[in-house]
This record gives sequence, structure tokens and C-alpha cells, in this order.
Amino acid sequence: MTVTNQDVLAMLSELVILTTLDEESPQSFKVRAYENARLALEVHGADITDLTVGELTKIKGVGKATANKVRELVDTGSVAKVDALREVYPPAYVELSRIPGMGPKTLKLVRRELGVEDVGGLREAIANQTLRALPGLGAKSEAKMAKAIERLGLTGKDRPTPIADALPLATRLVADLEAVAGVVEVAYCGSLRRMAETIGDIDITVASTEPGAVMKVVRNHREVADIVLSGDTKTSFLTSTGLQVDVRVVEPEQFGAATLYFTGSKAHNIALRQRAIDRGLLLNEYGLFTATDDGGEDLEPHEREVVARTTETEIYEALDLEFIPPPMREATGEVEAAGGDGLPELIQRSHIRGDLHYHTDRSGDGRSTVAEMVAVAAAKGYEYLAITDHGIDLAINGATAEEMLGQREVIRTVQVDYPDMVILWGCELNIGADGGLDYEPEFRALFEYTVASVHSHFDQSPRDQTERLVAAISDPTVDSIGHLTGRYIGRRPGIELDYDVVIEALAQFDVALEINGALQRLDAGADVVRRAVDRGVKLVINTDSHHTSELGRMEYGVLTGQRGWLPRDLVINTWERDRFLDWVDTHRG
Repeated sequence: MTVTNQDVLAMLSELVILTTLDEESPQSFKVRAYENARLALEVHGADITDLTVGELTKIKGVGKATANKVRELVDTGSVAKVDALREVYPPAYVELSRIPGMGPKTLKLVRRELGVEDVGGLREAIANQTLRALPGLGAKSEAKMAKAIERLGLTGKDRPTPIADALPLATRLVADLEAVAGVVEVAYCGSLRRMAETIGDIDITVASTEPGAVMKVVRNHREVADIVLSGDTKTSFLTSTGLQVDVRVVEPEQFGAATLYFTGSKAHNIALRQRAIDRGLLLNEYGLFTATDDGGEDLEPHEREVVARTTETEIYEALDLEFIPPPMREATGEVEAAGGDGLPELIQRSHIRGDLHYHTDRSGDGRSTVAEMVAVAAAKGYEYLAITDHGIDLAINGATAEEMLGQREVIRTVQVDYPDMVILWGCELNIGADGGLDYEPEFRALFEYTVASVHSHFDQSPRDQTERLVAAISDPTVDSIGHLTGRYIGRRPGIELDYDVVIEALAQFDVALEINGALQRLDAGADVVRRAVDRGVKLVINTDSHHTSELGRMEYGVLTGQRGWLPRDLVINTWERDRFLDWVDTHRG
């Protein structure tokens, strides 16, 4: 199996995680070196697998040690350093690092003193109250960790995998299988295609005239740690992190039926099958068939004719339904709507006209200049853009008022080169513990667009969190609320709040709610989006990009919007430029 750029990036990402544990700090020299190298290689643009060690080290940010590891992966299919670290820090141990409060030093402490190797061991230590006896920990730490374990879904036997971990892997597998002889089409299905925030396993469907060749490639794939099942048309395996992947091969003419069947939730599929029965048809993973004759009599299997199966669209049409986008296939009313008054005009990637949460190197965590960030936005064809670097109250990453004024001049200079795009001088304001915001009100009012976000005080009560958000929403200098809960899916639970109260405040003060397209966030989530849609709240889909490589996040935000039944016209960054700018001017009062 040929190693690709994405495989190299995945290796470096894993190396960052494992080295952070080994070095006991995310800021160690080695960790930063791997992070910088990954970033440099991601934006390099060329096929890095063809480069020699010398050529790799000429890329700014790539050192010789990292270059050697890249070549080792390309030449041998594995990296000895990664394999050695996996032995010391197996997946069950790495999973502990997802729990807030379990930093690398604390992890090693509880491992050394209490023998904790996995979440089960940590829960036992909490139950026995032995964790609180360790330096730097206490009863409050135990309580917080116990709550986090519960909210992250780490209590059951089957562990959900965050979409940010599953989707890149699935994408790489699909790309590898597309290159196999005889393969016509490949798609990942299941809850991942429905854009669920966490998934149980990865389902991949392959249309091929040579299933044996596909199965051979799957069994020998570099991601395989253990084969669970292996057959002529299906192979299931576990990755090194314990994630199960199921790969099925179908005949090309059955691909639509298979992807339909393996994408929809159980309840969605039941609704489709019942609709088929009501029309004298039979629907399964092989296609849509006649099930009865004109008189309603059941037909024998060999008597049935194919009605539709090659594409999903054909099957929906044969069932008298509009095409239902994959993220909506959850049996939450989509089948009834598609067969009745119709689905809303859902948001599509092609509708997006601008990005309104966009960082540069003016933010401490930004890594690209204003000119670089604007150039990639222009290449996307955007009509408007808001540069929203962090406000002063965000420790380390924020900018003073004087620095923000200097940033305004930089933006105005760059604006000259882009007469067809409006570049707004904005800010990502920090929502304080009591709802206060950065800078004096008079200075905040100078910004041409703002997004206000929670970056701290995650442990406040639901009532206090709700009140701080409402206070920020009611401030006349706020245009939108960014990543509502502040969550990192599977790694940090979001704040708890009264969604009905916050959504009502957004509606009353005409402030937009963000769908943050970063895979680790997807915040606000689809369930909250749908509640906001029902209230008529305006939304905005942003990338929260900190580097030129992150604009692809917009697609994930759009799919999350579809999952939340989001119509195009409620999304402010689908509006024509004049309409959008008029809203910014008028909604503040």
C-alpha cells in the first residue's frame, strides 16, 4: 500500500499525542517540532512522499529527525519511534488524556502511584477516594473528573470515537481503496456520513468488479492492528486505537442501495422499508424490488424485478420522496417532509459567500499573516470576510487596543488589493465570568464585526452560564456568538446552559448563532441548530481558521447545518453582500 501525504500527516499527529505524554508537556521541544513539521508539510502543496531527507529539511519547519521519520514511514510503512511509544502508551491509556484535569504529568502520577491504566481504573480510584490523596488533587478534582467521564460518554464498554479522529481516517481509507483495480466507487457510510459527533465504528462500502482484490488490500492495510472478520466481500478490523472498521464490497449496480442502507439510522431505514411495503415493494441493501403483483399477491424472490438500486436518488424517487441528504437521515421527520410538503431549502456549501470568524498571526495562536489569510479567502470566491483576532482578555493570545488599531491599518492596506471583497476589521471578544467583554464599550463599537465566545470559566453553574451568555448577547456591540458551549468533542464537555433562554435572547436581540466548522467543535451542535431554526434565529457558519490550511472546515459546518435542518436564508453569510452589511449596521440598533 502506497503511503500518501495524509498518512504522513496522520503519523505526525499521533506522534504529537504520544510525545506529549512521554515528555509530560505539550510545549516540549519535540512536541513543538512535530507540530511545526506537520503544519509545514500540510501546506507544502507537493507530494512529500517523493522527497528525500535533504529535500524535506529544506521545507521551513521540518528538522532532520522528523524528515527521517517521514522517509521511514514511506519506505517501510511504519515508524519505530511511534511503535515504541504505542507500547508504552496503549490506546486505553491515551484515552485518559481526553478527560479534563488528566494532563500528562497527572496521568503519569496516577499510573505510578495507583496503577491506573484506563478509564475503568480511574473510575475505581475515584470511587475508592484514593485519587484525592495524591499531590495536587482532591475531592473536587475527583468530582470534576467523574462528571467529565459521564458527559464524555466514557462509562460504557463501547467507546465513542470523536468525529475529528474518525473522519480523517475514513477519508484516507476511501482514497486508498479508490486506487484498487476494479473499484468503481467508494464511500464511508453509517453515523460518520450522517455527521454524528461521535461514532461507534466506520462503515465503508465499495463498488467493485474484483472483490477479492479489495479484500486483500484491506487485510494488508497499514491501519490494521487486528482482523475481526475476513470473508469474500466483507472484512472487519481494529485499528491501533481500537476503532473497528467494516469494509463491504458490492456489485457496482448495487452501490446506491448499499450506501442508502448502511448510511441511514435504524429508524430511518425502517421508515423507508415501510414506505416501500405500502407501495407493494421490497427495500433492502441490494435494491428496491417489486414484492407483490398487481393484485397484491406476494411474489417469489426469483419473480421480483429491480425497481431502483444504482443510486440513492433513484431509490428515493421510486419511493415518491425528495432526496434526503445523509446528515438528515435520523428519523426526525425527514421522511414525512420529503414525501409531503417538502424539505426546506437546505444550506449548501455553494451558498456560502464569506467567512466571519477568521484569525491571523495577530492572535497568539494564529499562524498566517493577514495577506496570506485573505488570499486563500479570495481564492474561495468570498465576497466578504471578517478578520476576528482575539481580544485582550484572552491570556497570551489576545491583542491590546493599540495592537488592534494597528491591525486595522494592516487590513486596510491589504484591502486595496481586493476591490471585489469587503474585509471587515473585527474581533473575537471573550465572554467573561459575568458576561463582560473585552475593551471599553466605545472601543468595541469601532469594530466592524464581532463574534463573542466563551474561552474560560467552564465550571460555572448552568444558571450562571446562561446569564453570562444573555449578558453578552444583549450587548449592542455583539454581532454573533461563537462556538456556543466551548466544547471539544470527546475531550472537553461544553458548558451547561438553558438553551431555550439563550435561543430566545438571540432572537430578541437579533444576534447570530455560529456553527463552528472545526471538527473538534461543530458547535453549536445540530440539535441546538434545529431548536434555533424553529425559533427563527439567524445563524452563521464559520471556519474559525487560524491558518490557511483550515478553510475546508466550512464543509463540515454546512453538513452540521443540514443535520440541524438549517434553511439557506437563515444563514447570514449566504446573503448578498449589501444585505449582509445592512444587517450588521442595523441590527445593533
